[in-house]
Amino acid sequence: MSSSAIPALRRALLYVPASSPRMLAKSLTLTADNVTYDLEDSVTASMKDAARAALQAHLAALADNKKKQENRPASIGEIAVRINGASTRHAEADIRAVAALASVDALVVPKVNSPADLAFVEDAVASAGPRTRPLKLLALVESARAVMDLRDICGASSRRGGGAGGGGGGLAGLIFAAEDFALDLSLRRTPGLAEFLYARSAVVTAARAFGLESAIDLSSVSDCSLDHVSDDEPSFWGKASYFA
Repeated sequence: MSSSAIPALRRALLYVPASSPRMLAKSLTLTADNVTYDLEDSVTASMKDAARAALQAHLAALADNKKKQENRPASIGEIAVRINGASTRHAEADIRAVAALASVDALVVPKVNSPADLAFVEDAVASAGPRTRPLKLLALVESARAVMDLRDICGASSRRGGGAGGGGGGLAGLIFAAEDFALDLSLRRTPGLAEFLYARSAVVTAARAFGLESAIDLSSVSDCSLDHVSDDEPSFWGKASYFA
């Protein structure tokens, strides 16, 4: 396993629903820079507890050989878990279940609207148990408020010891959630995606300014092709999509 001091390469981030035993098993055959097991959007409220328990067992099995992760596929560069939002009753339980597991490299944190949301997660991770290396955080930017507060969100994590200067822990990247952002602003979608230009530029700029490892663009679920992408769009460093 690579040292946490080495920046992770995240050209592709694939979401896998934790509520599907078939998908959990199939995920081990993937070749990807990042596989993110999802406890949030793809898991219904009635399945949250069962999905969390199933994912905990799945991830524990990847790190049960003297914690050297020999059972982890070499084709997967990084394993992450998308927890539920900090304001939900599921967030702390999600963190307790996976944060101390050696097979987990990062947490994807949804609905990060303020520095307090990341602070909650960082504190919960610290309370979850000892780790052999820091746990990285990837923040989902899903709202107008988040875009306007990117400087405070990135800066606060850096001051708390996260970010690129914090030994590999804390905030390591930003993910722009196009569908949720459009819903928050009641945006009318267009083929050229001009309605997202300001927000996407802000995400890329903040990630670069604060020395984060990644700025990831979430592929639209309504149009995952790249035919409409123009050469003058913001230069994200990776794409996120859903594994099916």
